[in-house]
This record gives sequence, C-alpha cells and structure tokens, in this order.
Amino acid sequence: MTDLQETTLEAFYAELAHHGLMPLWTQRDDLMPMSPEPAARPTLWRWADLYPLARRAGELVPVGRGGERRAIALGNPGIPGQPYTTPTLWCAIQYLGPHEQAPAHRHSQTAFRFVVEGSGVWTNVDGDAVAMRKGDLLLTPGWHFHEHHNTTDQPMAWIDGLDIPLVSKLDAGFFEFGPDELGTTETPERSRSERLWGSPGLSPVAALGDRPNSPLMAYRWEHTDAALTEQLALESEGAAATVEPGHAAVRYTNPANGRDALHRIRTEMHRYRAGTSARPVRTVGSSVWQVFSGSAAVTIGERRFEVATGDLFVVPSWVPLTVEAADDLDAFRFGDDPVYEALGLDRRSENG
Repeated sequence: MTDLQETTLEAFYAELAHHGLMPLWTQRDDLMPMSPEPAARPTLWRWADLYPLARRAGELVPVGRGGERRAIALGNPGIPGQPYTTPTLWCAIQYLGPHEQAPAHRHSQTAFRFVVEGSGVWTNVDGDAVAMRKGDLLLTPGWHFHEHHNTTDQPMAWIDGLDIPLVSKLDAGFFEFGPDELGTTETPERSRSERLWGSPGLSPVAALGDRPNSPLMAYRWEHTDAALTEQLALESEGAAATVEPGHAAVRYTNPANGRDALHRIRTEMHRYRAGTSARPVRTVGSSVWQVFSGSAAVTIGERRFEVATGDLFVVPSWVPLTVEAADDLDAFRFGDDPVYEALGLDRRSENG
C-alpha cells in the first residue's frame, strides 16, 4: 500500500468513526473468536478468610434500610471494579448477628441461599417463614418479597447467589422496598411451601400450572444427602446410577414441571468418593462451586487449587474443570446453564 493509499484509508476510518461506524474487517477476531475468551478468571476464596471478615463486618456495619443486607460480594479479578463473581453471576457471604433482622425487599434478580454451617435464621419469602439450616438450599425467585430474622444468641453466615450481572447487562433490573417491620416472626419447623410441595414425587393437583420457578422454597439437606447416598450405593450394586464412577450428583428441580428450581440459575450438589479423579469437563457458561464438606484438588484451566470445607471457586466459560477428591467430597454448584440452554448457546465437552 502506498503512502497516499494509507493516508486515504486512515481518513476513511476517521470519517466512519465520526458517524459512529466501525468496519467489521478490523474487528472480526474480537467479535467472533474461535472459542470463548472469558473475562472471568479461575479464582479461589477461602472460607477461613471469608468468615472472619464477615464477622468483622458484623461488628462494624449495621444491617437495615439503605444497605439492606450485610453481604460481601466475591469480585472476580478478571472483572475489575465490579462486584461480580462471573459476568452473569453474583456470589456473596451474608452475615446476620444475634437477634438481628434484615428488612423486606424484592427485586427482579433471582436469588438463593446455601448454608454451609449454622442455623437459627428464618428467611420469610412472601410471608412464608422458612428455616435455614446447614446443607439447605433456600430459594428466593425474582420479585418475591423476602426478609431475614435471627432468633438465636449466635451469628449465622451463608452464601447468596444471584444473577445480578446478567440482569444488569439486559437493563432489566427492578427493586422495591417492603415494610420496615417484619411481616412475620413465626419459626415453624416446616414452611407452608414445604407442607404443600415437599412430598417427594407428589405435587398438589390444585396448585399445578405454569411456574417458571419452583414453588418449593426449601430443599433440605437430609433429602439431598439421602439421594446422593443411594446413587453411590446403587453404583456399588452394579446399577448405572452415577455421573461417572465414584461421582454422584443431584439437581434441584421444580416439582411443578421437572425443570430447574430457578429458571435462570442451575443448582446442584455433587458427591465424590475419596480417591475419585473426575474427568475434565468444560461447558459454555460460568459456575461457582462451594465445598460443603471434605477436601480436593481442583484444576481449572491451568490453575490448580487445594480446597476444603467452605471454600468457593469459579469456573469461567469453556474452561475445563477437573476434580480430584482427597476425602469424601460434597460440593454445591450453581451456574447460568439454563440461560444458555434457552438461547441455544449451550455446549459441553468431557474431553478437557
């Protein structure tokens, strides 16, 4: 290209920019990479660091109107300046002190809570008091009023998972304050949603219908544990009951339609026998894992982490994950899989 041609081309590009136009031929690799190039990085947060910081926040920061929740977000270093754990998922540790109350609000973002340790807090979802206990998954689907109250002399912490980044990117976020006073201070052993929907394999005919999110607000650890135990027991008896040898998994599902419990977030619990080395898997879409019990070595792309109870780690889109269980390992996973499946963008490889 001659100097004149180069000068003319530069002037043409400047004119395009003046009109808010950008030529495809100068950006094709950025617009259409050969495979996903996620901004999020494989990252580990240790429970031994998180919990003391959450406890310190409890000493320094009140909970109530304004801040609403004493939650500390896990910010991915690949997404600087944002409290996002992945480009689509938000994860935080929330801390509620003795006899504290977190006021009611609702939002279009869908949410859940998962408890690694402790009990004594009730989350009230649209007026239904739901006990929070170790190993439980508690749901707060989008646009449901929810509030929390601690009935004990002990603090409690758990993780929150929401699709805040996804809703933000779609310009679809709404938020509304509820009453300042608690809607209920009840502490029932079983919530109304559990009484109606919590009988395995049985759904109330009168309440069936188009429910994108599960009407069951609590998935109890005793049921999760029993299901995983039976999968591995059946595998030992020669049945094809597990994901792979030594690796059992369950998905939390909507009893009204059999799909994901939350229609924009997938939630699962995985159990690995000690010594199991799971095959490398990669999927389009990101996920966050929390170790519920046990320990393991996890390799995420080129990074290897030793993880133990309470630790959280991120698996970015299309980055392979390998799990090597040192002890019997239970690990909770949540991801954005339903969104990619709904858009026809899901993809999976079990060859690393």
